[in-house]
Amino acid sequence: MQVDNLFDATSALIVVGGTVAATVMRCGIRDSRTAVASLGGLFAKRFDAARARAELAGHVREMQTDGVIRTAPHHFGDAEFDEATDSLIGTRSIGALQAAHVAHKRRRVVRNRRAVRTFNQAADLSPVFGLAGTLVSLSQLPGGPEGAGDFTTAISMAVLTTLYGLLLGNIVFAPLARVVARVGAKEERERQKVLDWLEGQLISALPAHARPAAMEKAVTSIASRSSRA
Repeated sequence: MQVDNLFDATSALIVVGGTVAATVMRCGIRDSRTAVASLGGLFAKRFDAARARAELAGHVREMQTDGVIRTAPHHFGDAEFDEATDSLIGTRSIGALQAAHVAHKRRRVVRNRRAVRTFNQAADLSPVFGLAGTLVSLSQLPGGPEGAGDFTTAISMAVLTTLYGLLLGNIVFAPLARVVARVGAKEERERQKVLDWLEGQLISALPAHARPAAMEKAVTSIASRSSRA
């Protein structure tokens, strides 16, 4: 097999350029930017539940010792848990902690869905532009015997555009959609573990009048999540 015969700039331009342009037009610039940003997130440092718990442990001990009212906010760089603990200290309520978590989770889930939808759209469009490239190539077939060389070139381009479309859709964009979805789901599970741990640790640090309601809410929340699992 001659590997050089598998590369053709014109075929690649038709398939890749057409797929990208059509995806942007279908999904919009905002969703396309979100998809590109999610690619960067795959190579960035991911959320580490163990590290988050270690960062929060000292803050939790301070709240357990001095109480929530006398504890100063402590930030370690994670926007969700920084805001959640600030809300807890400000309101002395587990509900505020949960509300901050839900707000951040909603934004992450929306971004993740946009990225996955965009990659799935690109995966669907890639074979279409492979077929389009094939039709363009076949339209260039020469009509007479003097164009035998052009005939070979046109057939080669037709085959390559079909190949590029299938590979781009099934080996690039579709797998990317699944990877982004899996990474997002894993992060949510890890964050939920930290939140459950945080709730369990901080109930005793709440004022006495807020403790029963907080405990009941925490137990109900954990039971609900267990039933869904």
